[in-house]
Amino acid sequence: MYCNYLRKFDSKVCYNFGFKRIRPFVGVLFEVNNILYFAPLSSPKEKHLKMKNTIDFIKIDNGKLGAINFNNMIPVIEGCYEIIDLNNKNNEKYAHMLNMQLFWLNRNYDRIKYKAKTLYNKYINNTLDKRIKNRCCNFPLLEEKCLDYHVKIKV
Repeated sequence: MYCNYLRKFDSKVCYNFGFKRIRPFVGVLFEVNNILYFAPLSSPKEKHLKMKNTIDFIKIDNGKLGAINFNNMIPVIEGCYEIIDLNNKNNEKYAHMLNMQLFWLNRNYDRIKYKAKTLYNKYINNTLDKRIKNRCCNFPLLEEKCLDYHVKIKV
């Protein structure tokens, strides 16, 4: 519901549903300028192996475990996300991949956080290359709408 709400204001907010079902919207949580942000992970794809890391994209384990799309990061508030239990035995293959991603993410957390903050600050300061800015979510607008949503669910 939260992603659908944000998508009303910014079409670059990712979808978290596939064919006939909602799928987990897995990502990394971190703080940028006192605001909690969620950067979505992309599942491993053949194209990731050939792509380069950029200011708004980083490969996980050289692309073998997917990627992080910083351009699609969104502000979140408590209650709009949940922590995934990786000990859930419903899909062991998926849980194994998530555990491998988590291991890599934990080892590279400072680098990930730095990359997210750099992208955010360049977006805010209008020093980001125009092509990259055009593929990014509108961070200031989404922060405003995030706060509005928080007020709405509190009422």
